[in-house]
Amino acid sequence: MTDATVTLLWRRQSVWSQAANRLKARLGRARTTALVLTIAGAVLGTASAELLGVAAVPGRILAAGSCVSLALASYVIAGAGPQVVRDWTRARSVSEALKADVYSYLVGTGPFRGEDREAIALRRLEELTGAAGDLLKHIAGIEPASRDVPAVHDADSYTEARVLGQLEGYYRPKARKMAERVTWGRRVEVGLGALAAALGAVVAVVPAAAVSAWIGVITTIGTAVAAHVSAARYEHQQIEFTRTADELERLIARRAGGSLDDDAFVEACERIISIENEGWMAKLGTEDEK
Repeated sequence: MTDATVTLLWRRQSVWSQAANRLKARLGRARTTALVLTIAGAVLGTASAELLGVAAVPGRILAAGSCVSLALASYVIAGAGPQVVRDWTRARSVSEALKADVYSYLVGTGPFRGEDREAIALRRLEELTGAAGDLLKHIAGIEPASRDVPAVHDADSYTEARVLGQLEGYYRPKARKMAERVTWGRRVEVGLGALAAALGAVVAVVPAAAVSAWIGVITTIGTAVAAHVSAARYEHQQIEFTRTADELERLIARRAGGSLDDDAFVEACERIISIENEGWMAKLGTEDEK
C-alpha cells in the first residue's frame, strides 16, 4: 500500500510538470509564430516593392501587411523572452527534483534510508516549493494527473521503471528527434542558400530579370530559420540526451557486473539525470539572456 507522503510528492510533481510543459509550449509557439511572421513580412515587403510601380493599391496593401507582420513578430517574440525561459527552467527543475525524490523514497536510498524519511521528504518538498514561490502563478488551477505512483520497491524495479523508462521512452527518442530537427534546419539553410545563389546567377546572366530583390528575401528567410534553430538549441539537446543515455547504460552494466551496489546505483542514476537536466536547461536559460 502506497503511503500518503509519496502520493503527495507524486501529485505535486505532476502539477509542476504540467506547468513546465505549458511554459515550454508557450516558448515554442512564440518562436514558431515569430519565424512565420518574419518570413511573411519579408515576402510581402518585397512583393509590395515589385507591385508599386504597376499596381499602386495592391502594392500599398502588401506594404501594410509587411509592416504589420514584422511588428507582430517583434511583439510575439516577447513571449519567448528571458523571463519566460527562466520560469520554464525553474518549474522543470522543481518537477525533476520532486521526481528524483519520489523514486529515491520508494527505493529507500539517499536521504530516505531512515525511519524519519517521511519528515525529510516533506521538508524537502517545502524547501523546493518555497524557493519557487514566485512561480505559483503558473501552477494555479492545475490539477494533478490521474496516475499511479510508480511500482518501485527495490533496485530491480527502479531499473525497470525509472532508468530503462528514461532510456527507452525519453532520452533515445528525444536524441533522435533533435537530430532530425538539426538535419531539417541544415537542409533548409543549404536549400535557401542554393536558391539565392541560383537567382544571383540568373541576374548575372540576364540583368533584366526581375528577381534580384528576391535574393535578399531568401537570405532573410535563411537567417530567420538559422536563428530559430539556434534559439531552440536542437544540437545541444541532441548531444546531452545521447550522453545521458550512454551514461545510464554504463551504470546498468556496472551494476550487473557487481561494481555498484544498489544504493550507489540509484544515487548515481539520479545524479546523472539531475546533471543532464540542470546542464541543458542552464544553457538554454543563459544563452537566451544574452
